[in-house]
Amino acid sequence: MPEGLQPEIGQQNTSEVMLATLLHLMRRAREAASAASLRFVLVNESHALLPYRQAALWTSDQGVEALSGVSAVERQAPYVHWLERWCKQADSAATGAAGLDLRSLSGSDEWAGWQEWLPPFLAVIPLPSRDGFAGGRLVLAREKPFTPAELSMLQEWCDAWVQAYAALQPRRWLHPLHAAPTAGRKKRWLIRSGVVLAIALISVLPVRLTVLAPAELVPLDPAIIRAPMDGIIDDVLVSPNQRVASEQPLFAFDRVSLASRLEVAERSLTTIQAEYRRNAQRALFDPESKSELAVLQSQIAERQVEVEYLRELNQRSQVPAPREGVVLFEDAGDLIGRPVVTGERIMVVADEHKTQVEAWVSPADMVNLLPGNEVKLYLAADPVNPVSARISYVAHLAEQRPDGQFAYRVRAQLDEQGQPSTPRVGLKGTAKLEGETVSLIYWVLRRPWSGLRGWIGL
Repeated sequence: MPEGLQPEIGQQNTSEVMLATLLHLMRRAREAASAASLRFVLVNESHALLPYRQAALWTSDQGVEALSGVSAVERQAPYVHWLERWCKQADSAATGAAGLDLRSLSGSDEWAGWQEWLPPFLAVIPLPSRDGFAGGRLVLAREKPFTPAELSMLQEWCDAWVQAYAALQPRRWLHPLHAAPTAGRKKRWLIRSGVVLAIALISVLPVRLTVLAPAELVPLDPAIIRAPMDGIIDDVLVSPNQRVASEQPLFAFDRVSLASRLEVAERSLTTIQAEYRRNAQRALFDPESKSELAVLQSQIAERQVEVEYLRELNQRSQVPAPREGVVLFEDAGDLIGRPVVTGERIMVVADEHKTQVEAWVSPADMVNLLPGNEVKLYLAADPVNPVSARISYVAHLAEQRPDGQFAYRVRAQLDEQGQPSTPRVGLKGTAKLEGETVSLIYWVLRRPWSGLRGWIGL
């Protein structure tokens, strides 16, 4: 082989070896399982691509993150302090790999003493910011200058490494704050200040404080049917949810005892009246009989009152509807044969088109609810079309519900009363009650802060 061709063949073999090494390093970067292993590959295994004595990885947000030949970076070491200070003040506008000669810094007092830490020749490869990676620099040092071919190969390897490293970084919703270091400290400060200002402005936006509570539609101004006397219900003359007319009989009491008591009272009255007439005739001839007439008159009046009372009770034994509407009660079978006392609630007669919302707010959710505040009732039967209402009454004391829980009773009148489309009485759902206007930050932190105070006792 001619002697002139041997250097060209040697250069070709060297280029092929470097290209194969570059492909091997790219594969190692893709196969790396963590960011720490990727940093190790960059500062240590890059030596297979070209020889160097020292390597350091510096990032804009973390500083010096990796050094060749050591497993962990000692943040307080003088070499690390010098390297971080140099990387922060180096030219940040460089877009490609560059070779530097530190001997040109010998006349500078600020960088004097570099010989203690580094060889004279450096290769500085900028690492662009990408996705979750803030950007930085790879610094290689050795005793002889880096050639343009070596710098070009290093740039290709670092570009591939940045892509693999960014893929391992966690996604941040505030990524622009961390991706901005290339624009300088001033731009980062402006971006962060803008984000803080925007959050502060959003946090003071006025919003309505709302609470959710179980609710149902109850009659508005219903007629409560109560027992007019002590007795036993003998018959129920209507069905649940039946529409009744005014004065229509609803239920009747057992009349057997009333009828017997009325018959005894009437017979007693007849007997006393007959005795009074006999003594009145005798009084014409017997003065002693005249003195008994006053006693008999008082007894007759007493018996007449008793008879009238029993007759009135007999009339009350059949209870009529006080007005037109729908009669509401659970089951007729539960009422028949049940003994009741005077004033006991039996059933309700209400207008099916006049309803109101009754909600139960738990003490933990109770806020300042004022009359007139808006209420939205989302019925389980029709959750798409909410029922609008306005608060009319808020209880001051919590009541115990059938499930054993205490809650505040809240009532709200519908915005459109008496309309044919008004939902019927008895439908249940969830009510959203609006309270006072508060800031957004208070709306977000009210429940967590209340729970924290209950837990820590502050």
